[in-house]
Amino acid sequence: MLGLVLVVLLGIAVLSGSAWGERLRVAPQVVLLVLGVLIGVVPSLRAVELPSEVVLLLFLPALLFWESLSTSLREIRRHLTDVTLAATLLVLASAGAVACVAHAMGVGWGPAWALGAAVAPTDATAVGVVARLLPRRDITLLRAESLLNDGTALVVYGIAVGVTVGTEHVTVAHVSRLFLLGYGGGALIGYVAGVLVRRIWARTTEGEALRGQVLLLLTPFSAYLVAEYVEASGVVAVVVCGLMLSQSAPRTVRAEVRVQAQNFWTVATYLLNGSLFVLIGVELVHSVLHLRDGQLPRALGTAFAVAGTLIAVRFAYYFTVAGFFRVARRGTARASGTTYSARRLTVSALSGFRGAISLAAALGIPATVHNGTPFPDRELIVFVTGVVIVVTVAQTVLLPWVVRWARIPRDRAVALEEWRAESGALNEALAALPGLARRLDTAPEVAEAVRAAWQVEADALALRCRVVPEDLEFDPQRLTDDATALRLALLAERRAVVVRLRDEGDIDDTVLRRLQGRLDSEELHLLRHVPVE
Repeated sequence: MLGLVLVVLLGIAVLSGSAWGERLRVAPQVVLLVLGVLIGVVPSLRAVELPSEVVLLLFLPALLFWESLSTSLREIRRHLTDVTLAATLLVLASAGAVACVAHAMGVGWGPAWALGAAVAPTDATAVGVVARLLPRRDITLLRAESLLNDGTALVVYGIAVGVTVGTEHVTVAHVSRLFLLGYGGGALIGYVAGVLVRRIWARTTEGEALRGQVLLLLTPFSAYLVAEYVEASGVVAVVVCGLMLSQSAPRTVRAEVRVQAQNFWTVATYLLNGSLFVLIGVELVHSVLHLRDGQLPRALGTAFAVAGTLIAVRFAYYFTVAGFFRVARRGTARASGTTYSARRLTVSALSGFRGAISLAAALGIPATVHNGTPFPDRELIVFVTGVVIVVTVAQTVLLPWVVRWARIPRDRAVALEEWRAESGALNEALAALPGLARRLDTAPEVAEAVRAAWQVEADALALRCRVVPEDLEFDPQRLTDDATALRLALLAERRAVVVRLRDEGDIDDTVLRRLQGRLDSEELHLLRHVPVE
């Protein structure tokens, strides 16, 4: 019964947290963390503990897979050096700095490195908090960093825990093998999984959309499972598989499968992500209750020292690396769209949120070492990790003001690319229309009606592309939003007329439902032009 109560409370918290976040104009994740703490102090729920396997095997594969599918591979390739350095050098620097600070505050070197590795990686799902605030390039780099840095952190984490437990010995060859197996093995498994899924998708026939959804749902968990079984990185396997399928899906996946997948994964990741932050709050209360008497002041001091260290290291990294690349790329930075202004770097430095992977790593620390004695400072590590997650996510309260202060130029490239691609596709389709009409033996009057309707839309898109050059200080999304708003208003008028005809008895309810279905499809088509990030 307790499990059902928790599920209901999680659902209520996710719904109310999102609503209150919008009303209070703060990131919903902050409200969800607070609600999780409130749930955790309920006496009957104090025994609730979040197993690390739940985060690693249920939440993480699904969330990372969807983030990979919706990330721009072109931008990752364009800024591969920046992403690679952030996913390796920044993680190692963060873990090392945290280990030194924790050791200075009385934590042994092994547990200190385990703590550093747990809190070093940023969280891909938490990056969505700032998706509406930043241009495409910035948000893609943050997402790519978060997707790839888990592999580095988990290798360091495994070594630190193994050394403390007494099952690992640190040598250069051993560490190199772990990194090669983690990244190389994970990438290979992800690639193979992507190839297999792509071939199966290519053989699906019309009417198999439901089976296609089941295949898509199994993909991240299967890739993660196989990678972890051979001691490779399940995170890297899921990310590589998702990136591969993001490129092949437009060719091999049927439209009905894509539409259903978009709807399903949007709801699923919304619930998983929201529930995860609520459970982090619950786990924070649980870790406080399990601290030894008198340990709370030390734990709080260590937690805030670690959080401050992570923020400081991130600032130091961004400004140091930016200074180097400002000189190294002096002639190519502007051409590649890369800028290193201090204000823009401040926004990126403040966007290092921690989340699921950090909590799962802390909870995954074994309770005892090889001789049966308790793992040193385990409860302290779990508590510090929870506080670090809260502190870093709380930075989202400041980010809207920091973004406005940074005066980051509005990203007009996405809307312009969308218009030009749609215009080019329409023009090529119109050029192919006569041949297609002959092949399908279409009636001439029908072909002409279709051509005329599409030509009007093609002319409107061509006009937009001509009147809004890139050098104008103008938001091209405004034209799309205006056109969408007008068409939605016209649809509302049509829907009101159809309902009135039903109310007056001129048409049957069956006719109303058929017409309403068509109007709903048109409305959903229009709403997909509204930016969701």
